Amino acid sequence: MSDTPPISTETIAAAETLFGISYTANERALMRDNLAPQIELALRRRAMALPATLGTATRFDPRLPGFEFPRAAAFEWAPASSALAVSDEDIAFAPVSALAGWIHSRQLSAVRLTQLYLDRIERLNPVLLCFACVTAERALRRAAELDAMAAQGVFLGPLHGIPYGMKDIIDTAGIATEWGAEPYQGRVPEEDAHITAVLEQAGAILLGKTTVGALAYGDVWTGGRTRNPWNVQEGSSGSSAGSASATAAGLVGFAIGTETLGSIVSPSTRCGTVGLRPTFGRISRRGAMPLCWSLDKIGPICRTVEDTAMVLQVLNAPDPRDAFQLNAPFSYDANTPLAGMRVGYYEEDFANA
Repeated sequence: MSDTPPISTETIAAAETLFGISYTANERALMRDNLAPQIELALRRRAMALPATLGTATRFDPRLPGFEFPRAAAFEWAPASSALAVSDEDIAFAPVSALAGWIHSRQLSAVRLTQLYLDRIERLNPVLLCFACVTAERALRRAAELDAMAAQGVFLGPLHGIPYGMKDIIDTAGIATEWGAEPYQGRVPEEDAHITAVLEQAGAILLGKTTVGALAYGDVWTGGRTRNPWNVQEGSSGSSAGSASATAAGLVGFAIGTETLGSIVSPSTRCGTVGLRPTFGRISRRGAMPLCWSLDKIGPICRTVEDTAMVLQVLNAPDPRDAFQLNAPFSYDANTPLAGMRVGYYEEDFANA
């Protein structure tokens, strides 16, 4: 601290502009002698190296005292029995519910579906810039393993053989997770995030890391600007920029996004996908870049509402290593009739739609 010039009231006054505040001359005089020790403490804190995945020491739980989760029925899903679509493009844009049905009926192999998506990524990603990295060999190897299981009548669940994209702020062991920002280029985690592991166990196939606006803000990352596939003259919005763009363009069966304040909803609105922003605490965030510990959420980006339910039931897995996770129940019955259901919405939010 000896090399740091003394803090004057003029320095404090100049700094006020940056924070949009204003102090009186007496308040500045009172602060002047107290700021140097605070700066020294801040420098000491910065000098302490902490891993990026370290959780906060306090726990935020939004439940009111006495709240208990209601009992929930089990997740119910039956594979669709429709005939396989004729064209590759129709297969690529099919919802997860249809893809899963074709895979379970052995009309479609995981290898064919994975290669179909990889071919589309190779052709369209140079324009859309929605993938930060593609794990083609790993994906095809996993697809072959899943096809071998299917040949023996073994299915790991509704997502068995479904290729997906993972937002590039969620850790994947041995695969670069760079948060869309230059300081973190070359960052390769040693451990999978919780949801990476549960998706692997559920039979979903990782195609690569979808782009994220630098440090989870916007749609501009180190490789450029992720594009809206329906209008490549505009960005896809963010920060789950690549996940929404890739899903809308038929490059994946589904993708994973995160939201602190609009980062699933906004790119889904821009790209025309269905984004599900789960309630805070439902999905474990262990292994994801923290932006705001009391607001961050992880959820699926899909092409249909039913698809989001299929993905959410996999992500909705307890994680004792995430102190924020609430282990909330989730149920969905694909056979429930729509008659009699009611949808609530805020009318003013749609006034200018």
